[in-house]
Amino acid sequence: MKKSIILFGIIALIFLSCKKGEETTAEKTTARKMPVRIEPKNVSYTLVNTKEWLKTRDSSTNLEIALAINRTDKAFFAKMDSVIVPTDLTGDIAYYLPFPLQVSYLDKVDKILFFSYPTQTFAAYENGILIYTGPTNMGRKNDQTPTGLFFTNWKAEETTSTFDDEWKLLWNFNIENKKGVGFHQYDLPGYPASHSCLRLQEKDAKYLYEWADQWVLADEENVKFKGTPVVVFGSYNFDAPKPWLQLVQNPKALTISESEIEKVTTPFLSTILKEQEKKKKS
Repeated sequence: MKKSIILFGIIALIFLSCKKGEETTAEKTTARKMPVRIEPKNVSYTLVNTKEWLKTRDSSTNLEIALAINRTDKAFFAKMDSVIVPTDLTGDIAYYLPFPLQVSYLDKVDKILFFSYPTQTFAAYENGILIYTGPTNMGRKNDQTPTGLFFTNWKAEETTSTFDDEWKLLWNFNIENKKGVGFHQYDLPGYPASHSCLRLQEKDAKYLYEWADQWVLADEENVKFKGTPVVVFGSYNFDAPKPWLQLVQNPKALTISESEIEKVTTPFLSTILKEQEKKKKS
């Protein structure tokens, strides 16, 4: 009897030890997902003459950050009379854009992509950890991007616009099949200008093209399981100055909090997790 008790105790200890080891490994895996980022000493902004600033910028990284802050691309940036830039450009781009670095509410969501209409930025999360972020130009006043929950569907390295067959769209990923809405590379003039799609710089469009998952079809008419969840939220004041100009006076004017992400995600979480489970079981 004593031998049986001792044996049971040893087995229990081994089980608990293995369980603890698995949990530790899981914790380490999650921790490793957090990108290594350099935080600037301070985040503040100033308005500068574009041509003068371009003459004095130190590196391509500085330009990349400036483009993101002004929600534009190289071609349109050079045409602007004035732009806002950080006084300290030593940090990672994530510190100059509004999304939180971590959202604990999303820790069970493998992948999710957010597009913020008010700030004209996007963010990709894995298990609640921000892994990629950048600028976007969404739908103009007369062709606004629909908001709510979507999923990535089909994708194409190059396709043509449904509005004009002369418009070439690179790294296109559809999120609303019937309306033809998707994210892709195209001109970023620095304000919402699209015909409802989500425009991106080419490097960002290519990254999301490779990162997000396509849907899987059961047949020609039925979806076996959907792709990566995409939440488009908020509204844009088309009659006001560009919202990021506020950053000169208040560097935190556009900050998106964890609680805000939780609020916009909560109505869709059960659907997101259900689709995620379908994919894992397939």
